[in-house]
Amino acid sequence: MSDYNAEDVRNIALVGHAGSGKTTLVEALLAATGVINVPGNVTKGTTVCDFDPMEKELQHSLDAAITSFTTSGKHINLIDTPGYPDFLGRSLSVLPAVETAALVINAQAGIESMTTRLMKAADNRHLCRLIIVNQIDAEHVDLAQVTEQIRETFGPECLPINLPADGGKRVVDCFFQPSGGPTDFSSVEEAHSRIIDQVVEVDEDLMALYLEQGQELQPEQLHAPFEAALREAHLMPICYVSAQTGAGIPELLEIMARLMPNPAEGNPPPFLKGEGAAMEPVRVSPDPALHAVAHVFKILNDPYRGKIGIFRVHQGRITPASQLFVGDARKPFKVNHLYRVHGNDLIEVDEGVPGDILAVTRVDDIHFDAVLHDSHDEDHFHLTTMECPIPLFGLAINTSKRGDEQKLTDALNKLRSEDPCFHIEHNAGANETVVRGLGEAHLKVVLRRLTEQFHIDVETRPPSIPYRETIMGQAEGHHRHKKQTGGAGQFGEVYLRVEPKARGTGFEFVDAVVGGAIPGNFIPSIEKGVRQVLEEGVVAGYPLQDIRVTVYDGKYHPVDSKDIAFATAGRKAFIDAVLKAQPVILEPIVKIRITAQDSAMGDLAGDLSSRRGRINGSESKSRGRVVIEGEVPLAELEGYDARLKSLTGGEGTYGIELSHYDPVPGNIQKQMMDAYQRSED
Repeated sequence: MSDYNAEDVRNIALVGHAGSGKTTLVEALLAATGVINVPGNVTKGTTVCDFDPMEKELQHSLDAAITSFTTSGKHINLIDTPGYPDFLGRSLSVLPAVETAALVINAQAGIESMTTRLMKAADNRHLCRLIIVNQIDAEHVDLAQVTEQIRETFGPECLPINLPADGGKRVVDCFFQPSGGPTDFSSVEEAHSRIIDQVVEVDEDLMALYLEQGQELQPEQLHAPFEAALREAHLMPICYVSAQTGAGIPELLEIMARLMPNPAEGNPPPFLKGEGAAMEPVRVSPDPALHAVAHVFKILNDPYRGKIGIFRVHQGRITPASQLFVGDARKPFKVNHLYRVHGNDLIEVDEGVPGDILAVTRVDDIHFDAVLHDSHDEDHFHLTTMECPIPLFGLAINTSKRGDEQKLTDALNKLRSEDPCFHIEHNAGANETVVRGLGEAHLKVVLRRLTEQFHIDVETRPPSIPYRETIMGQAEGHHRHKKQTGGAGQFGEVYLRVEPKARGTGFEFVDAVVGGAIPGNFIPSIEKGVRQVLEEGVVAGYPLQDIRVTVYDGKYHPVDSKDIAFATAGRKAFIDAVLKAQPVILEPIVKIRITAQDSAMGDLAGDLSSRRGRINGSESKSRGRVVIEGEVPLAELEGYDARLKSLTGGEGTYGIELSHYDPVPGNIQKQMMDAYQRSED
């Protein structure tokens, strides 16, 4: 039996920009609660969460890591996440496992790019949020200014729940006690009053008691409204720590244990039941007496322990005797061994209760985002998927050694199973396999794992740009397919209409045939022919998008009409219509965010302009840095990493994400169409 229940569990993900000190903070918390004897060191490679050899070498996290500890009778599951934009997918994928996102901010750097992106992701997920300002004892830090920046960026709901004192050497609680000694800014009395005022606003009866009678409220009276304020994002507490010195660590542990929500107090996980348009919300309750329901949020492929599935229990109990279904599978697997995760270690346990984060090994069918359950009543359950950024950085990849092709395919599929932002594409037209990630560093890690973990040597080159085709006008197309080969012939005639749809809305096929001009059983064949052209393209060999195709008339023969005849007729009628409908080639336009020293601003702006890009804005940061935001065609970024290092003396960094597709300039379109025509000829 577990020595705690669901009410005692707290699930917290530490998220934030690289360099905010998340991994060091985990070490301080583990040491303070006796899990480890002394805190590990990132530089020395001795931390619990950065256990991968590459993490130790690079001295920053590449993947989310899980650990736990007990404090004040509460079991805290803590997830340490990477902070570099290239590994954003690894951070986002763990958010469905927690009730609370703790946003860690470097007091010296303030609000950085990943800080805002992760706060937005946590908000979209309706998670409760805690803001932790770390490194409060660093030199030249203005904590009052940092606090004001937090409130300006994320809203007035962000309020200090404790305050630093003695130049960041210690922290003074402002919630559980109404008064205290001197602090580095503000005062205990003011902070206490502001946070109590914020909490009671969600409870009218308590507000009346507080305002009308002037009664001092006890922490026990404030617990329920405090949780409600967290759930409604009406309150985002700010606390202060120095993970290096331990200042604020006892206060943070008290906040986690006494104020952060348990599984019943957080917003309920957004489960759905059904498929497609028939999906509807369903309530999953953290009740150990109900059927077991768990969600797999992380997959690892270990060379010795096999596939490891890490999951969060949302309902019911799971034991080594449990029989669990993976998704809608008809055959269950037996758990056999159940583990708690502590960094790179798996610790065997005999039970999991709602809120627990656990792991199973050697279950081949388990996969990322799977729902595990022990009853067919929960078939077709899904958890609303996190929206991950589209991976745009690409490399065409092939093996250096002939005969390793299948080995490479298997390794890539294992890596894809672990990472929601790592994609594999097979471009038949260019005869290339393309791997895509969120940045150069992301793909460098993938290539190193192929070499070091899977022992595969590969060659890479820049991939083809993912251009698209579409149309700008309306047109009609027609084709009669008639073929006589001695026996039964082939006959199908199709009239169709094409028209553009709004950018990004995809493809739509409409059957508007009346009077039986084309029997209904041939309509899917026409759509099949149309979809072949969608994939192959018409004017330059790129997939077509944002088009509505309406089949409105045609003819058939009672003997010679066949599926293949109507597929061919539909295909050629669609090509005919597209060529008349002002076809254009679209290129991906990406948002680019460049961070560099402000002295390089002019050179960077000029270089971006030469790449058909434009600057949308810039923002000065601390320590003489500037952040430039703009848009640029993806095709113009080949070799940009080397150019950026040249312009900034190796100090510049950048990240991109897909913004939209725009038509390529006319002269470039003509060149691409001519080249495609020559290759077809």
